[in-house]
Amino acid sequence: MKTLGHFLQTGDWKGEKHVPVIHAPEKTKAGEAFELKISIGDEIKHPNTLEHHISWFKVFFHPEGSKFPVEIGNFKFTAHGEGDIYDEPVVSTNVKLNKSGTIYALSYCNIHGLWENFKEIVVE
Repeated sequence: MKTLGHFLQTGDWKGEKHVPVIHAPEKTKAGEAFELKISIGDEIKHPNTLEHHISWFKVFFHPEGSKFPVEIGNFKFTAHGEGDIYDEPVVSTNVKLNKSGTIYALSYCNIHGLWENFKEIVVE
């Protein structure tokens, strides 16, 4: 039996339109809010049609020294052309951290499956 991790794909978001891009500072101050933005298609636009779209993002933070990551957010995109309405796979939230660690972002394309990216962040 294969674990879910076996199906996670990754790559350089500048050359692969499915990899979630994590926009966050390299460093932040403990307890100070910063904007965390996750997007798809910063360099290569991803289609946003009923036939081919990004369905969701999940974002986690794994603090250094902790056993498990903590879910920051679960973002679902549901308008893919119904009624001529389209949503773009971009989300933003404010986050406060007290420890350094790693932000993980997952995206799901209805045709090309699961994609992941990560970014380390230092908390001073």
